[in-house]
Amino acid sequence: MIAAQLLAYYFTELKDDQVKKIDKYLYSMRFSDETLLEISGRFRRELVAGLGRDTNPTATLKMLPTFVRSIPDGSEKGDFIALDLGGSNFRILRVKVSHEKKQTVQMESQVYDTPEDIMHGSGTRLFDHVAECLGDFMEKQNIKDKKLPVGFTFSFPCQQRRLDEGLLLTWTKRFKASGVEGMDVVQLLNKAIKKRGDYDADIMAVVNDTVGTMMTCGFDDQRCEVGVIIGTGTNACYMEELRHMELVEGDEGRMCINTEWGAFGDDGSLEDIRTEFDREIDRGSMNPGKQLLEKMCSGMYLGELVRLILVKMAKEGMLFEGRITPELLTKETIQTKHISAIEKSKDGLTKAKEILTRLGVEPSHDDCVAVQHVCAVVSFRSANLIAAALAAILTRLKENRGVARLRTTVGMDGSLYKMHPQYARRLHKTVRRLVPDADIRFLLSESGSSKGAAMVTAVAYRLADQSRQIAQTLEEFRLTRDQLLEVKKRMRTEIQNGLSKKTQDTATVKMLPTFVRSTPDGTENGDFLALDLGGTNFRVLLVKIRSGKRRTVEMHNKIYAIPLEVMQGTGEELFDHIVQCISDFLDYMGMKNTRLPLGFTFSFPCRQTSLDAGVLVTWTKGFKATDCEGEDVVGLLREGIKRREEFDLDVVAVVNDTVGTMMTCAYEEPTCEIGLIAGTGSNACYMEEMRNIETVDGDEGLMCVNMEWGAFGDNGCLDDFRTEYDRSVDDFSLNPGKQRSEKMCSGMYLGEIVRQILIDLTKRGFLFRGQISETLKTRGIFETKYLSQIESDRLALLQVRSILQHLGLDSTCDDSIIVKQVCGAVSYRAAQICGAGMAAVVDKIRENRGLDHLNVTVGVDGTLYKLHPHFSRVMIQTVKELAPQCNVNFLLSEDGSGKGAALITAVGCRMRQNSST
Repeated sequence: MIAAQLLAYYFTELKDDQVKKIDKYLYSMRFSDETLLEISGRFRRELVAGLGRDTNPTATLKMLPTFVRSIPDGSEKGDFIALDLGGSNFRILRVKVSHEKKQTVQMESQVYDTPEDIMHGSGTRLFDHVAECLGDFMEKQNIKDKKLPVGFTFSFPCQQRRLDEGLLLTWTKRFKASGVEGMDVVQLLNKAIKKRGDYDADIMAVVNDTVGTMMTCGFDDQRCEVGVIIGTGTNACYMEELRHMELVEGDEGRMCINTEWGAFGDDGSLEDIRTEFDREIDRGSMNPGKQLLEKMCSGMYLGELVRLILVKMAKEGMLFEGRITPELLTKETIQTKHISAIEKSKDGLTKAKEILTRLGVEPSHDDCVAVQHVCAVVSFRSANLIAAALAAILTRLKENRGVARLRTTVGMDGSLYKMHPQYARRLHKTVRRLVPDADIRFLLSESGSSKGAAMVTAVAYRLADQSRQIAQTLEEFRLTRDQLLEVKKRMRTEIQNGLSKKTQDTATVKMLPTFVRSTPDGTENGDFLALDLGGTNFRVLLVKIRSGKRRTVEMHNKIYAIPLEVMQGTGEELFDHIVQCISDFLDYMGMKNTRLPLGFTFSFPCRQTSLDAGVLVTWTKGFKATDCEGEDVVGLLREGIKRREEFDLDVVAVVNDTVGTMMTCAYEEPTCEIGLIAGTGSNACYMEEMRNIETVDGDEGLMCVNMEWGAFGDNGCLDDFRTEYDRSVDDFSLNPGKQRSEKMCSGMYLGEIVRQILIDLTKRGFLFRGQISETLKTRGIFETKYLSQIESDRLALLQVRSILQHLGLDSTCDDSIIVKQVCGAVSYRAAQICGAGMAAVVDKIRENRGLDHLNVTVGVDGTLYKLHPHFSRVMIQTVKELAPQCNVNFLLSEDGSGKGAALITAVGCRMRQNSST
């Protein structure tokens, strides 16, 4: 639909031939939707160019960063001053935001004149005038003794590197004060205030009036993320993703961009739609060739555009019977306020007659109708061009957010938008046609842009306070080097207690002997069965190991689920289920008649008395099967096999998954003498000197010790490092008071620690608008895999938000940043604690051997180590810093619990053979 059709009602009283004649002049001012979409596309290309580092210098849209990173969230409070300089009037407000039951805003303001001679004089005079007005206002408010935060609405193009800095790029709107362009207006104002010396002010933010409009509306509607002014001048701002803003450091979160869209077309991109009248206006302006869109759309120029059209029509005898008066030829005798009056549907024609009569042209009724039509086309063109530019911004927001339908609010201000009888309605209609897949609310800024400056200041105040409090909360998770050395020292003490016969019973780090006395030497050969029980899934494997020049390991496996009722039922039910799974696997492999040697990876704390006997000390990881703790698990397995009476197996070894991890890596790398699991649980093992293991007879050679370091801290030795969140996670766990170190650094618990912190921050009003959702109240909802995803460097905040939304958490961009910070702090500490424990182990091995320097390899497995984007790097760095005399290489294990169990079985068979010969 084109503008002409919408304007059809204006022609009813015009003769057909007259309409045609007028149309000749106005045809190029009317646009179809296709043309508007084409203009919108051009605008979007310029917008992208303005955001790019290399393309910004030549872009007409300067896309100036404002360093406003958040809109109001409803929790702001305080007493603020706002200054608003942007036209011939200068306004000062005092804005009090309080919280009694609901957020309220009280405002008191005063308007001061900015005389023409000051606007065109020196910069020093201008800022002395502002400082004088501010002093007068503070005197009247009786607040000269207070240092209140000030927000400065400065409605001219500024370049900002901080929120409290604004370098004026160029004066607009008839201002021409010398010595200001290129200078920081905050510094100039501070200098003027200092010179007076009778009051002090803390200028926290310099804000463009468009940003002020967005923030004012954002206070009433938190969906508001666009600000548009259509008044004397025109401009827009919106919240852009930082990752797209190449001129600003960082890529987390959003920042408000001041588009300075009045300059769109300054590169000639609007030449095909500019008319002879637009060119004449530009030639006669103070800044020819600049602000071309503004000259086609804003209140400063529309009246003059209409006057130029009327002059030309009169000259050609189409109006006023060809009468041209000196008044009609005088610049700016028709103003935009006159257009608004003429276009009123009730008394518009009467107003037209009055205005034209004052210009001495003696209008007829037909003249008045024609002039009304000219005004309508000029103002309609303005609304259409603004709609095309705004449609480009809304489409950009939609793409940034990756949604099928955009829901947003646009904050609006400006005299043309507010005073013109048809303008707002036309603009809204056109925008909705150009962006059909969006629900757009247009919200009028009630108190102009000045309140917005106070809001920016209030938000800056809130964010600074919030950041400080969040940093304070997360500070507990950042362990210093001294704290980590203390953790390492305490781990050494606990290792010693676990190895010593006297203290072993009360030791928390149990240092359990595994009776694995050697790592693989390459001669292992044969077919072995491996069982792997350590979580909700259970695996049965056939491992074929071949020695010789080309050593090979071939594996076949099947995974079986362990239902919760079996995990937490009786021991007999659990082992019958395991034997049933073995039976199914042997059928599957066609090997039921072969008595295979078997290694049983049993990833729970066991006290071993030999390689093939392990007494379960305690269940972990959610297992609760009865009649198992204190029993030999190999015996329980053999009894289960016997009950089934289908097959027989030679159970050679009961294996901990950590030991299996070490053995797998040692098969590839002979220097591997340590195993580490950093996954659902956390544990380590290493080859200890027999002479140091007082709980086992003999002091020749080495034996692998299963540390069971997850219980480190169960005696309270880590209490000074535990936070209230750790205590809460522990209190609500299946085994309160147990496995305290594991609860600080293993995958099973990190997500739960994060959830506890998020609940606390939400209660304190820093997250999710202070609303604790049912989802957030659900234990275990925040799985550790989400930490890995959220902390991924490749993941934009948009994707972080979608993860949170998947969890039922309706988050803003700011929420996503905070959640990412929390996840980072929790996983960082986990890696640090793990690293401190490992540093204690490698230093112990080095000292055992009396070496100045140790080269050693750690075989590692576990989802946290493998999948988390930063865990391994932080842990390795921590080991490096805390054990500088050790060169520690970390080798990722390939199936420690399966292949490792078979290798231990193979080594056990080899050693059994050797001892029998």
